[in-house]
Amino acid sequence: MELEQSDGDPAATRRGHLPGGTASQRTGDSVVLEAVRRFWDDDATTYDRAPGHAPRNAAVLGAWRAVLARNLPPAPARVLDVGAGTGFLSLLAASLGHRVTALDLSPGMLGKLAEHAESARVQIDTVVAPADDPPGGFDAVMERHVLWTLPDPGRALGAWRAAAPYGTLLAVESVWGRADPLEALRSRARRFQHRLRRLPPDHHGEYDPALRRSLPFGAGTPPAAVLAQVEAAGWPAPRMERLRDVEWAESLELGLMERVFGVTPRFCVAAGAAVSVHGDVPGAATGV
Repeated sequence: MELEQSDGDPAATRRGHLPGGTASQRTGDSVVLEAVRRFWDDDATTYDRAPGHAPRNAAVLGAWRAVLARNLPPAPARVLDVGAGTGFLSLLAASLGHRVTALDLSPGMLGKLAEHAESARVQIDTVVAPADDPPGGFDAVMERHVLWTLPDPGRALGAWRAAAPYGTLLAVESVWGRADPLEALRSRARRFQHRLRRLPPDHHGEYDPALRRSLPFGAGTPPAAVLAQVEAAGWPAPRMERLRDVEWAESLELGLMERVFGVTPRFCVAAGAAVSVHGDVPGAATGV
């Protein structure tokens, strides 16, 4: 999911907390998680109205589907979508033949996901839980714009590794905020254009500034920092790819003036078991 931040950044989703740490840390995480849950429950009603949240353009959907096809194991794999929101990635993965479990802290968001899955006639299991308390037994874990809103991204990434110990990770993020000052300026220009055109906001509100400050990635998701967190959590051989095809397809939907400032740069970090030339994933699910 995506949230236009006060400094012009897209991002979005939430959560995280794993047993452990001091009592004060656990209490602090619980307070953050409750605030995050309330925000996204309130946002669920209108979230999909923003084109970037639930793209409908065939070219954009095709570009995203290609990202999943390149980075997930061959179907049918057991895929966990963390911070699934209203189900954008979950629905695409299910359309590729994967067995998808969607996890989210917000029951409201998962309720919308269930409606979309029924309309698309696909089976997606849902789990209401924090990001760092997932079920296990998966071949792959994926997320889109979740890391920025986690109280402890490293702890969540470690929990995802335990959920797919022989599997793959696909983390989809964007460059915004302090990750790139020039991009932050472009993002402000895009927001100004939207106000001039009197376009409705993408969300019902903004995160409280104090909540943002409590999040390690609350001011941006620098690619190098994301890679470092993934590797520190035990995911082997993390590799990064800029999602230029997605950006190109999204830019084709923009008007002439909007294209001057372009779209938010997107990237993904993949890690874990590599797909072989024969299309199989060594050790996936079986633990071999």
